[in-house]
Amino acid sequence: MNFFELIFKIKKRLIKFSIAEYIKGAWFARSMTKHGIIVVTGGKPAPRIFNDGGEIIVENCQFYQGVRLEVGRNAVIRIGNGTYLNRNTVVVAQEKVEIGKDCRIAWDVVIMDSDLHPISGRTLENKPVIIEDNVWIGCRCIILKGVRIGKGAIIAAGSVVTKSIPPDTIAAGVPARILTQNILQKNNV
Repeated sequence: MNFFELIFKIKKRLIKFSIAEYIKGAWFARSMTKHGIIVVTGGKPAPRIFNDGGEIIVENCQFYQGVRLEVGRNAVIRIGNGTYLNRNTVVVAQEKVEIGKDCRIAWDVVIMDSDLHPISGRTLENKPVIIEDNVWIGCRCIILKGVRIGKGAIIAAGSVVTKSIPPDTIAAGVPARILTQNILQKNNV
């Protein structure tokens, strides 16, 4: 992207976001390995990054107050273009967490690829979390290690996702179970 394309994109987005939100985004992005245009909206507490030697790669995204990104040694957090993480969302990667493009993640969501400590008598096991494009995750959901959420899926508020969810599916509950499949076909989209 050249300088003039960047200026055009910023001017287009200025209609929606203020200069202060871009400045907060630039300040937040300084701790990322690679990033696009970052916007930070809302008040305090500001979003935070805890990096123990991994990579954080974020395209053009929006973060709200209280977001925490925690990445362990040699781990990766990757967030796609157009995604937003709402208030107090926590993403923890000890291996890999990938969030696709145009995902909508509500407030107080926890996404973790690790238990962070071993259970007595067992070794600590980390498994990647993959959230594909256009996924909606409702408030206060928990996405646990080893889960893949398919493109276009919707996870209802308060769900605990312990197993993978197929594309174009609505899932809800503790643990989350599939309520409706092929939602795009049912709505003739």
